[in-house]
Amino acid sequence: MSTLGPLRAIAEVDAADAESFAALRAARRPAVLRGLVADWPAVAAARRGDADIVGYLIDCAPTRPVSGIMAPVEARGRFFYNDDLTDLNFRRLNGRLEDFLRELLRIVDAEAPPAMAVQSEAIAELLPPFARANRLDLLPRVAPRIWIGNRIHVAPHYDLMENVACCVAGRRRFTLFPPDQLANLYPGPFELTPAGTPISMVDPAEPDLDRYPGFATAWKSASEATLDPGDALYIPYMWWHGVESLEAVSILVNYWWTDHDAALGAPYDALLHNLLAFRHLPPADRAIWRDLLDHYVFEANGDPAAHLPPHARGILGPASPQRLGAMRAMLRRIFGGG
Repeated sequence: MSTLGPLRAIAEVDAADAESFAALRAARRPAVLRGLVADWPAVAAARRGDADIVGYLIDCAPTRPVSGIMAPVEARGRFFYNDDLTDLNFRRLNGRLEDFLRELLRIVDAEAPPAMAVQSEAIAELLPPFARANRLDLLPRVAPRIWIGNRIHVAPHYDLMENVACCVAGRRRFTLFPPDQLANLYPGPFELTPAGTPISMVDPAEPDLDRYPGFATAWKSASEATLDPGDALYIPYMWWHGVESLEAVSILVNYWWTDHDAALGAPYDALLHNLLAFRHLPPADRAIWRDLLDHYVFEANGDPAAHLPPHARGILGPASPQRLGAMRAMLRRIFGGG
């Protein structure tokens, strides 16, 4: 619980069929889907106890080694940075999933265990029997990933995709913030991140409002949900979310996807190039380029090619394989790629 007080609950919806799930996505709001995967065999094993779910995963015969992370006791379960932001506060390890699971079970009753996690492993590759027995019909073409650990805290961050997070073992508390709270979440460095995109520098449990005063505003727009085994949470595209695993054995399966055309450029890569191209220009020049971006990219003034006949709109015309290919060819020439 944060020192800022309780949050409003994330809405609970029934979206177990394709039509209602599509409506949920169109609303672009997070939602709890209680019992969405309650019939999974893995959830049944978790409800029988920690030893049963660990045994279930081992019986699925992991096919390869995994990578894991471990933070010392003094991190208090929080995967984050060291004190001077020169490195992360955890180390990475490689080994057999079976050994990780047995160690997780061994320290279940430890008073102050290290924080341990295996994160974002592709289930179909690592645990084929698990993938066959535990399926989400809503997203049949999305490859699920598994997250396993003990009582850990993951800093608020955003994903570049939509997400359905399914709780298999142990309760998990999610705290969500809408994308427009970016400035009030005080993102960390681009170059050094725990898992890809920048994370919030604020500890939601003990926020330093002298250093991060805007976080109080972010908190007013936040919402929260605690998932039990069998429950799921829909997280819309690029919503910030912090995650707390509340039990000594905690397992989550998630589904990441985006409907963006694969032929489009990667928006995150474009953001980095925008920093390179625009951020250090003189302010007056930056203002001009901001207007150009608003006009051509974000269409603040409507269709930027509306005044041109269709045959002359070129790369400003509707997206097509030919136009997207032409843009890529222009960029290859600009960057020396032929």
